[in-house]
Amino acid sequence: MRIMGLDVGTKTVGVAISDALGWTAQGIETVKIDEDAGQFGINRIRELIAEYDVSEFVVGYPKNMNNTIGPRGEASEQYAALLKETFGLPVVLWDERLTTMAAERLLIDADVSRKKRKNVIDKMAAVMILQGYLDSKNR
Repeated sequence: MRIMGLDVGTKTVGVAISDALGWTAQGIETVKIDEDAGQFGINRIRELIAEYDVSEFVVGYPKNMNNTIGPRGEASEQYAALLKETFGLPVVLWDERLTTMAAERLLIDADVSRKKRKNVIDKMAAVMILQGYLDSKNR
C-alpha cells in the first residue's frame, strides 16, 4: 500500500508516490486538468491508484504566510473532498507553503532549463509535499 502526493493547480496536478515502506517519495507524472471546466483528472488518478495500490492521499494545502486560507487553499480543500468522495480513501491536507518555490530553486541550482523546469515543477512540488509528510510520520 502506497501514499499518493498531489500538488493541485488550475491546469495541472503534480503526482508523487511513496515507496511500499512509506520512506521515500518519487515523482511520477503531471496530470493535465482544467479547473474552470470542471475537469480534474479523476480518471487518470483512478488508473494510478490501481497501478500503485494507493491507500491514502496527501494533498498540498497552500496556506497564506499568516496561516489563513485563500482561494488556492479552498481549491485544495475541494479537490481533497472530491478524492475522498470518489475513492473513499483517507485524504490528508499537508501545508505546502513555499514548496513550489523550493522546487523551482532546486531545479535552478541543478541548472535545469526554464522549459524543462516548466514541465517538471508540479511533479517536483508533489514529491516535496509527500516527502515532508512521510518524514513527519517516520520520525
